[in-house]
Amino acid sequence: MNETNHHQRNTLILGVGNLLLKDEGVGIHTIRALEKETLPSHVRLMDGGTGGLHLLSWLDGYDPIIMIDATLDNNPPGTVRLIRPRFATDFPPLMSAHEIGLRDMIEAMILTGKLPEIHLIVISVGSINEVNMELTPEVEAAIPYVVQTVKGLVCHSRLPHPSP
Repeated sequence: MNETNHHQRNTLILGVGNLLLKDEGVGIHTIRALEKETLPSHVRLMDGGTGGLHLLSWLDGYDPIIMIDATLDNNPPGTVRLIRPRFATDFPPLMSAHEIGLRDMIEAMILTGKLPEIHLIVISVGSINEVNMELTPEVEAAIPYVVQTVKGLVCHSRLPHPSP
């Protein structure tokens, strides 16, 4: 066993969203796409539903955590961004169905001193007022890019330890 594998950290890929609200469920759709991929043994996938404080106990022991979520911002639907939030205020405008839950979760981790390294992949979406389980073509087209981004992070050791 080489030195790198001996010290490998457990990585969690957490997709959040609401599958009933069209593009708002892109995080869950991405987890389903990742389930079909071959990932390293230290990587776990989790459908986090609409997020929230109830996930805290499930996140313990993972560092880093890669979160995948939809965002309502001014970017064209399907735009993908990778962010390294260190504080709850670093999060972009996430979906209203679970925005407070994710921010609260990060703040709780900060308060308990258990904030892991977090990589947040956000996919820009348009309106989510329509109840529909299918993604719009623009957002669906972003999933393969998100899958490749995640695989690049976990398969090529691009998750550096945070600076002290």
